[in-house]
Amino acid sequence: MTAEAISPAQLREAALVSKAWPFEEARKVLKRLGDGASGASVAPGKGYALFETGYGPSGLPHIGTFNEVLRTTMVRHAFEAMSDIPTRLIAFSDDMDGLRKVPDNVPNQEMLASHLGKPLTAIPDPFGKYESFAHHNNAMLREFLDRFGFEYEFRSSTEQYCSGAFDDALRGVLRNYQAIMDIMLPTLRAERAATYSPVLPVSPKSGIVLQVPVEVVDAEAGLIRFQDEGETIEHCILKGGAKLQWKVDWAMRWVALGVDYEMYGKDLTDSGVQSGKIAKVLGGRKPEGLIYEMFLDEKGEKISKSKGNGLSLEEWLTYGSEESLAFYAYREPKSAKQLHIGVIPRAVDEYEQFRGAYFDQSIEKRLGNPVHHIHNGKVPEQALPVSFGLLLNLVGVMGADATADRVWAYLSNYVEGVTPEAWPRLAGLVDNALAYNRDFIAPTLKRRAPDENEAAALRELDAQLGALPEDAGAEEIQGIVYAIGKDPHYGFEALRDWFKALYQTLLGADQGPRMGSFIALYGIENSRYLIAQALDRTAGE
Repeated sequence: MTAEAISPAQLREAALVSKAWPFEEARKVLKRLGDGASGASVAPGKGYALFETGYGPSGLPHIGTFNEVLRTTMVRHAFEAMSDIPTRLIAFSDDMDGLRKVPDNVPNQEMLASHLGKPLTAIPDPFGKYESFAHHNNAMLREFLDRFGFEYEFRSSTEQYCSGAFDDALRGVLRNYQAIMDIMLPTLRAERAATYSPVLPVSPKSGIVLQVPVEVVDAEAGLIRFQDEGETIEHCILKGGAKLQWKVDWAMRWVALGVDYEMYGKDLTDSGVQSGKIAKVLGGRKPEGLIYEMFLDEKGEKISKSKGNGLSLEEWLTYGSEESLAFYAYREPKSAKQLHIGVIPRAVDEYEQFRGAYFDQSIEKRLGNPVHHIHNGKVPEQALPVSFGLLLNLVGVMGADATADRVWAYLSNYVEGVTPEAWPRLAGLVDNALAYNRDFIAPTLKRRAPDENEAAALRELDAQLGALPEDAGAEEIQGIVYAIGKDPHYGFEALRDWFKALYQTLLGADQGPRMGSFIALYGIENSRYLIAQALDRTAGE
């Protein structure tokens, strides 16, 4: 069965019972809008199901931004597979937030410092390219999302506030001011509670987003009273005269826009609870959503921008494919996962394995296959002729002489008709492998000398390889490798001990590929030369 053989009716039937997490999340939205058991649903008053993802534009987009938009998109597509209700995805930028501190990675630090406290859209662009700092970062966000082909509608907090789109919701906040205070005050420290206000007026004097106590004067007119530079003033919060504290802002946005689904990280769990209560006070309801776990570094510690212990999107795409990143983001979103350079090779190969299995699977298993969600059911059929791990080992043994041209020369001997033009995905992985080897493998590569038994086994392998034609197949070679490892004469307690010896003495690694595939790719004569080098190390001891 090919992907095209799955009809929309078959897909809907299977999606309604699939245990894959995007379908489980989508069923929450379906149930919210109607009968989640049968797939029947009623379009909300706004005429569509609304998915949202938020972004703070005080910094540039990063791997977490990709992660959240990708996962939300997967849920959106899952919903579309089981419902005819139109959908929309809003990427919302909180660009009316006041700048609290100057980021370390931008120019014109002194200029930015002179504008601390002002809305990000009211601060000049330190890069000198856009109308404001927020406009610059918003442009980077849209460029970032467009790069990966996400379908979304961009919304600016400043534009929403200043256009009056949030005015009715802001009046609702003033009408329910005390009820919101009753929700928030118990969650705050005493010193914070003393000055807390759900409403943050934009000072008509300084332009700063003020965090001061306010008094509601007239909710319908949007009037409040507060102290500004020692003077008591009355001020209208409508049409951009104020913004809300972010937990209140979050709830107000859910209600004003009618958000049906928004996921967020575990670190915002308590915030989600408070915002949900506020949304109810405002006459709305908290959207459905997944609370995902945060990424950890290789030591199991929480990733922190200030520590610099994270992995950037650019770093991942230097050493691995975009699809492998999407695969890693898909897997077990409710479990904490380590995110560091070392996870990339495995993610690349596991993505390829799932992709290779997809077309032989039943529809039920396909819907649980990560590649179905990565490609929205339109999974390309071309499978790679070699694994990424095999590429890394090939590049590793080539050492300083490794180049793309040399890699392709080996590949063309291994697979008939393989060229960079015919295999663009493989071409990308060759570049990834060369970069990974250059930066992480080559500097640490060290091949050990074999012990006496291992040396005897290597001599036998060399002899048997010498009797084979140069174009011998991977399976035939693998059979020879297996037979030697199982031969009690060489004293290996288990096959894995023989394979480990091969990896450590020939490749300089603790793990490696199927040796039959590697030898067929690298060439029998080249592989015999590796064996000779290993035996020379033994003789030199």
